[in-house]
Amino acid sequence: MKGKDRATLRAEAHHLDAAVHIGGQGINDALIASLQDVLRTRELVKVKIGKGTDLKAKEAAEALSKRTRSEVVQVIGRTVTLYRFNPELHE
Repeated sequence: MKGKDRATLRAEAHHLDAAVHIGGQGINDALIASLQDVLRTRELVKVKIGKGTDLKAKEAAEALSKRTRSEVVQVIGRTVTLYRFNPELHE
């Protein structure tokens, strides 16, 4: 993803609320399934990492990105923004 594309996505994500929250159970199969569904319907998703977890935001972003085949748009504090293109939404 190019810098210009990433900047555009950051601007779009600014007003979004977190759609997925990582709690004490961390990154598990149920969380990945939920995130897959949201990425399929929205493409651009914010994920909030709860304070009760030992996950570091950048490590979580990398793990989520890899398991969902999405791209990390940005990491700010404990919030990760992910993007995955869905051609069905652009028909």
